[in-house]
Amino acid sequence: MIEGRAMGAMGANCYLYACMESKKAVIIDPGADGKKIYQWILAKGLKVDYILLTHGHVDHIGAVDELKALLGEVSVGIHAGDAGMLTDGKQNLSSYLGREVVLQAADFMLQDGQELTIGNQRLKVISTPGHSPGGVCFLSTEGLFSGDTLFAGSIGRTDFPGGSLDQLLQGVREKLLILPDDTKVFPGHGEETSIGEEKRDNPYLQ
Repeated sequence: MIEGRAMGAMGANCYLYACMESKKAVIIDPGADGKKIYQWILAKGLKVDYILLTHGHVDHIGAVDELKALLGEVSVGIHAGDAGMLTDGKQNLSSYLGREVVLQAADFMLQDGQELTIGNQRLKVISTPGHSPGGVCFLSTEGLFSGDTLFAGSIGRTDFPGGSLDQLLQGVREKLLILPDDTKVFPGHGEETSIGEEKRDNPYLQ
């Protein structure tokens, strides 16, 4: 099961991915509104094992500590390339928005190719730097969580510190566009799409 909701002033998509047989779940990119996310989890009757982060910008991490405190035993994972963003308001860009967000360090580092188990489901980590140094996507049997790497009709910004357009495009072409065309894509902002649609219509990928 996958459900997504836009959270906070910047409307970053937060996703709940669950194995309904076991009621085990992960939360991906809780950027704001921790209490609302917690109520969402409770309403579904799920047990969250992991909070997983596609990258470390404030609109994707802002509610991590609040949610972790509400959930209790839960592990936070981020790629090492973005790990410093959790504990540094300048790195996560919050310092420039008027309200500095400084969080606890992550519990573990995500590795390219790593597989996380959620009940009887698996979530594979795909390293796709470019929007940020440690940007990742997560591949499930139901689709790809693409963070701010790939959007419907667009790609992530690369003008933030540590960004690289060449790196981002290389990762998208070599790691994402090789997936089956019918693979659903659940991006960090905006509407869902598919790999086939982006191959055909995304102006950045032509």
